[in-house]
Amino acid sequence: MTNTDIDRLHGLMALMTGDEKHSPAATSTLDALWVLYDRVLRVAPETVADPGRDRFLLSKGHGPMAYYAVLADKGFFAQELLTGFGSYDSPLGHHPDRTLVPGAEIGSGSLGHGLPLAVGSALGLRAQGLTEPRVWVLIGDAELDEGSNHEAIAYAGPAGLEQLHTLVIDNGSATYGWPGGIASRFEAAGWSAATVDGRDHDALYTAFTAPHPGRPRAVVARVEPKNA
Repeated sequence: MTNTDIDRLHGLMALMTGDEKHSPAATSTLDALWVLYDRVLRVAPETVADPGRDRFLLSKGHGPMAYYAVLADKGFFAQELLTGFGSYDSPLGHHPDRTLVPGAEIGSGSLGHGLPLAVGSALGLRAQGLTEPRVWVLIGDAELDEGSNHEAIAYAGPAGLEQLHTLVIDNGSATYGWPGGIASRFEAAGWSAATVDGRDHDALYTAFTAPHPGRPRAVVARVEPKNA
């Protein structure tokens, strides 16, 4: 990301005003989201209905401002919609709605739902013989307090869901921890995993694109603590 990219995306986020913006939840995801949409994901406004597209699921849906800014910048919807964020007649709610937001794969916001849904998406693609599309899900570290995620982690590793990728934004919000860090939790279940600086775009790209044959992939992106 260049300084121009940073300025532009922060400018788009600044268009979204009002209460309940969850700004820390949004800004913690901005760099990782940009690298995914700018350099990794095989999806564009004209391919949102293509069965061969990559799927991105925002489980951390209670802080969607950065997500909306990136989608608008990439042309999924008009940037003018950002100014109505959270208003009664705006499609851009405080939680994304897949029926209203072009490019959104799921409605989200309730913690602990995204990773199980991503597991189901990967299984569905496998059942249809669609081996090329990749499934990405972004979760917050605090979501790992939810048991549903650990069931999904425990299932996906032995199932060999190679198309599944989980991006964990670690801003020090989790109640619990694991010896060796969050990545060790995934590795113990048979995942390929890496921990990187969540603001280092080259490190993010390298981690996102590393080969992991026969295993799902987890990337833990560490950012500044939420209350810093």
